[in-house]
Amino acid sequence: MLLTANSSTEIDRSVDLTNGRASEPAPAMVEPAEQPATAASSIPYYLTKHYWWAYVHPKAVWFFERQWLIDAILWGNYHRLRDAALDALGAVLPGRTLQVASAYGDFTPSLADRAKAGQGEVDVIDVLPIQLENLKGKLSPDAPVRMTTMDSAALDFADASFDRVVLFFLLHEMPEDWRRRTLAEALRVVRPGGRIVIVEYARPSRWNPMRYLFAPVLAALEPFALDLWRRDIRSFFPEGAKFGGVERQRFFGGLYQLLRFEREA
Repeated sequence: MLLTANSSTEIDRSVDLTNGRASEPAPAMVEPAEQPATAASSIPYYLTKHYWWAYVHPKAVWFFERQWLIDAILWGNYHRLRDAALDALGAVLPGRTLQVASAYGDFTPSLADRAKAGQGEVDVIDVLPIQLENLKGKLSPDAPVRMTTMDSAALDFADASFDRVVLFFLLHEMPEDWRRRTLAEALRVVRPGGRIVIVEYARPSRWNPMRYLFAPVLAALEPFALDLWRRDIRSFFPEGAKFGGVERQRFFGGLYQLLRFEREA
């Protein structure tokens, strides 16, 4: 049953990717600061109903914010998936990067390091203030990160205001309506030519025992996750959305996927 993190990676390239450059000079670094909640920041029903134990309850942060536990939840693949997402975004990150939803583990501090190297900045939004407070404690004092309490389905940012957007294990937690609105917002706020990177669950290969053993677990604990086994993530974007440079990577026998593409004008 055990599959190692050295399982082969399958790559499907339809168009070669080019590294997008920021359309404006990189803004000055900013200190981490939690911004006031927006009008859209009331806690969505699906979080309080299905994920109170993982994100909402005060003891959830205390329990889950352990690097070894996060890696165990992802069957030993956390660092591999983290690094793949960061590499898909770029070795250095000038301009503006948006992370949609905070995440347990050291993904955001690592993202901030790449932004700092590129004299860029990172905005992290989350609808739960407790998650942003947890993130604040993980960042160095000079991290170029802003944190804002905001609903991913109603982003309070101008159109085309980011050079890149990343969603790291978020979409599987959302019912379809929230997922569709979140992806529409991510597409709206990234500039034409800007990059979107998504890391998520996917349907494992037929030979992978996880295809048969892990499905009941997801069905019980992650009631919306199997949507991503059944359908391509791009099917949840608005009709007529245009993508370029699409690349998909599969990990751990297909249980996880990374989707990288650029928004076309």
